[in-house]
Amino acid sequence: MTRETTVVRIAMNGVTGRMGHRQHLLRSILALREQGGLDLGDGTVLWPEPILLGRREYALREIAERHGLEHVSTDLDAVLADPSVDIYFDAQVTAAREGAIRKAIAAGKHIYTEKPTATGLDGALELARLAREKGVRHGVVQDKLFLPGLRKLKRLVDGGFFGRILSVRGEFGYWVFEGDWQDAQRPSWNYRAQDGGGIVVDMFPHWEYVLHELFGRVTSVQALTATHIPRRWDEHGKPYDATADDAAYGVFELDGGAIAQINSSWAVRVNRDELVEFQVDGTEGSAVAGLRNCRVQHRGTTPKPVWNPDIPATEAFREQWQEVPDNGEFDNGFKAQWELFLRHVYADAPYRWDLVAGARGVQLAELGLKSAAEGRRIAVPEITL
Repeated sequence: MTRETTVVRIAMNGVTGRMGHRQHLLRSILALREQGGLDLGDGTVLWPEPILLGRREYALREIAERHGLEHVSTDLDAVLADPSVDIYFDAQVTAAREGAIRKAIAAGKHIYTEKPTATGLDGALELARLAREKGVRHGVVQDKLFLPGLRKLKRLVDGGFFGRILSVRGEFGYWVFEGDWQDAQRPSWNYRAQDGGGIVVDMFPHWEYVLHELFGRVTSVQALTATHIPRRWDEHGKPYDATADDAAYGVFELDGGAIAQINSSWAVRVNRDELVEFQVDGTEGSAVAGLRNCRVQHRGTTPKPVWNPDIPATEAFREQWQEVPDNGEFDNGFKAQWELFLRHVYADAPYRWDLVAGARGVQLAELGLKSAAEGRRIAVPEITL
């Protein structure tokens, strides 16, 4: 079969940030180039050609030179006006994302973006409407669905392992240093509400698609938020007041009757096997899944613990679980979703993680914050355009 190479020019906005640089540029787009492009299976090979966009030209040029790339720009409008640019990707800070995506849609570019897609539900829905009206393809990063641990968990769900699913318990987080005596691992804007920060805005969109895709649509949310660390130090060593929530404790009712409880915190020290873990309990079995691993305990092998606080525990509970095998190769989750989106744009492959799905995540974060502010459980209406 004759192979034809098609160059795909991708405007990548926000590659100087941690996520945009590591996961999207290095481990996705450059990894695709290292493997010789993306073979569509019909004789066409897609060759991604990134245009690095951002505000700091010196930082963009340093990245470009390090990786042998040619194209950098600080002029979003000029890049979007270039008819040879096919796709616009956004990994900027949340507050800057909505306006840039609007411009990209108006320019007729296909859209692939990090989440949240906007700072509010109205804006997120408007982006979805505009993209639909313009006829451009659009996708939202939902990376955790492609992690090995959650792919194993999905395999169990699809195979009926759990029977009737009763509950999902999630624990996410780690200690983010305040920035005074050790540098913080996250940018300071994450802790300022006025800059679009906060763990609810950041993580509830993740929990929405994980719950939606694996267990059922979220039908209600009840959340309690906190700013456990009220004073932090920024990248220049300057103290500032943390105005955004750094922890959130959420309870989610799911379509079908299961209950999910997920704790998210940047002020917790890790005492679990991975930075995020989900325990799923069902009538026929249970599982605990993290980023990479998944363990199960079937009904037929479930032990019979007896509560007795007067004697030491005699059972090694963790040893009573069985590891789920890989049964296949797992690529980087970000890269895997990039490949699916590119196939969607250039081979008309199906793709459901679009701007409407992104709007559901924004909706859940918005209602989660409302629930915390009002101290009540709030129904989550189904989104329709």
